[in-house]
Amino acid sequence: MNVRPEAELREIEQQILVRTPEHSIDPSLDRIRELTALLGDPQRSYPVIHVTGTNGKTSTARMVQTLLRARGLRTGLFTSPHLISMRERISVDGEPLSAERFIEVYREIEPYLELVDKNQPVPLSFFEVLTGMAFAAFADAPVDVAVIEVGMGGTWDCTNVADGAVAVITPISIDHAQYLGDTVAAIAADKAGIIKPGAVAVIGQQPVEAAAGLLRRAAEVGATVAREGIEFGVLSRDLAVGGQRVAVKGLLGEYYDLFLPLFGAHQAANAACALAAVEAFSGGAGSPDGLTAESPAAAGAGPAGSAVNLRGTVALDADLVAEAFAMMNSPGRLEIVRRSPVVLIDAAHNPAGMAATAAALSESFGATEVIAVLAVSADKDVAGILDELEPVSAAVVATTNSSPRSLDAAALAEMARPAFGPDRVHVAERLDDAIELAVGLADEATAAIGGSLAGLMTGDEDLGAAAAGTVVLITGSVITAGDARLLLAGRRDGPS
Repeated sequence: MNVRPEAELREIEQQILVRTPEHSIDPSLDRIRELTALLGDPQRSYPVIHVTGTNGKTSTARMVQTLLRARGLRTGLFTSPHLISMRERISVDGEPLSAERFIEVYREIEPYLELVDKNQPVPLSFFEVLTGMAFAAFADAPVDVAVIEVGMGGTWDCTNVADGAVAVITPISIDHAQYLGDTVAAIAADKAGIIKPGAVAVIGQQPVEAAAGLLRRAAEVGATVAREGIEFGVLSRDLAVGGQRVAVKGLLGEYYDLFLPLFGAHQAANAACALAAVEAFSGGAGSPDGLTAESPAAAGAGPAGSAVNLRGTVALDADLVAEAFAMMNSPGRLEIVRRSPVVLIDAAHNPAGMAATAAALSESFGATEVIAVLAVSADKDVAGILDELEPVSAAVVATTNSSPRSLDAAALAEMARPAFGPDRVHVAERLDDAIELAVGLADEATAAIGGSLAGLMTGDEDLGAAAAGTVVLITGSVITAGDARLLLAGRRDGPS
């Protein structure tokens, strides 16, 4: 009997979903190593750019892919978690696997999944299965380079069976403390595990204790380092309609007047990291003759780590870089999904992420009123998230998302009242009801001040016009952003 692709896809998704969830890890690479060995170690058939960090991983990985594709390379991209569709996680040449291809890849590796499950004391997890599928899909394509985002941490993350020629570490803060440790230093030590011998470590701006651990790891394995603020970084940035204009110092040269259609200083920094990663890759990362390292003293690196030196390598084409920057996107990251009132969705799910979102919201929109719709996982630092959200929000609507980990709306509201005060906290059990309530509050506030954000959306007015209106921000987790995106944008297959 023939099964429709949609039905077979749903069946496969359910088979994957019943496995151990990705937020619960068993620190062992034995299962994924056995799986990849049975598959012929597909992750070794192409060079890898490996991305870790606490916040900004997915945005940075997407930006790396965009720059590589602009250079004419065929790319594989593995990211997590997904907003709407599981297929979003595995992309080839900028497009998620089709339903038919997703089914084919799963069926191809399914016999090997069964073998590993029988051989190992613990069956393969949800994330391990998807990682194996990604590695296999990229080898079959084949791709010129794969951009791989870790699921959690680094050392024990199953993606770490791939050896990245370039390791990108975005800013580190405390998250997943029950698995990675409750200090920034401990988390950095775990994430540093993706830095491999001979690799280039592109290190985003870090707390001192995180930077020390990353540089120590680089020195131990003989990797070279490129540090934001020293070897590369954002030179300048200015607000622009629909995003920002930035100038970036790269490893190979300086690039000016780049339009980045994303909001916030954190996205400019992510773009700078992505550019440095592609420059390092283009300059020969992973090749013994492609890179040299300066002494720590000459490079200002301190007692650990050597600074990457790409002198003699030609800078990337400035027009190519500008074209790639203008194409960069990051669905679910301060993404506008509705007008009048403007509704934004954002995947911030920890205090550091919410702080970056709040700063970008204030800078880029300058709205008189922000109505926040918040649904968070119960195992997150909810109090810390609320502390970062409160200064930029006129009111918060506490609600839930579709995850079983979602904190009860009433419990979330109770936690919000000390920070917001009782009059600024509203409750709606369902996300759709919460959005409707927030939009009503926003309409009332906009009518009261007689303003509108239409100019921001059409480009007819400067960003300063945003101060006249009210926005709705739906945030708290990737799942919250995905649920809202489906409700408001109707994108069942997720972002492309």
